[in-house]
Amino acid sequence: MTDSRPRQRLRHQIALVTGGSSGIGAGVAKAMAAEGAVVYVNYSSGAEEAAAVVQEIEAAGGRAVAVQADVSKEEDVQRMFRHICEEQGTLHILVSNSGIQQDAGFLDMTLEQWQKVIDVNLTGQFLCAREAAREFVRRGPQPDISAATGKIICMSSVHELIPWAGHVNYAASKGGVMQLMKSMAQELAPHRIRVNSIGPGAIATPINEDTRDTPAEEKKLLTLIPYGRIGESADIGKVAVWLASDEADYVTGTTLFVDGGMTLYPGFADNG
Repeated sequence: MTDSRPRQRLRHQIALVTGGSSGIGAGVAKAMAAEGAVVYVNYSSGAEEAAAVVQEIEAAGGRAVAVQADVSKEEDVQRMFRHICEEQGTLHILVSNSGIQQDAGFLDMTLEQWQKVIDVNLTGQFLCAREAAREFVRRGPQPDISAATGKIICMSSVHELIPWAGHVNYAASKGGVMQLMKSMAQELAPHRIRVNSIGPGAIATPINEDTRDTPAEEKKLLTLIPYGRIGESADIGKVAVWLASDEADYVTGTTLFVDGGMTLYPGFADNG
């Protein structure tokens, strides 16, 4: 019989998951807590949702704390990191997950819609990763806790590769995340700081609930997924735990797509 119990791969580590109050972020927070990390569940405005995630983690025997900050605001991000380091002494893992969509056709997209998505999805990742890296360098290695000095996981998307008409702000933000991640990984590797991305495909979250609840729309979506199912937030959580663990200590500067094959361009499966 296979033992499916968590192996405590993140024991004694402090993790911050931005946008951790729902969807993919909540799945990642729960997975990391199950592996022994103390998880800070960041939220911008969903205090009740964040509290519910913390309660679920604690009910399962884990440790978690809700922390408010708008990741697009430098002063909020710096306050959040100060708070965590004052309470815990340091940080070991950042999962920079906060992201939004404000969809519109290109001809109708406003500057406000463009800027808001870039501010949260790209600038927010820069601000959080910079503060995390500063703390990792300040603290230095803790080889008894982690082989790497620190771990940064950027939440990207299949749309760092796949164009997405009607969503140019979102796709541009994720393409930017890809180059941000790679450039950070290149620069921070000498400090033994590992930086990677996860590129989810279609994951069952509140943002696509209407599509999943409409049989015709769900069927259309499944034509884009060769593996034949929509992903769950737990699928992303498992990958995030692995990337943050010593099992992935030689992995840096890469995007790990978790997409059921969406990036295989299934439209070309029958010779195009």
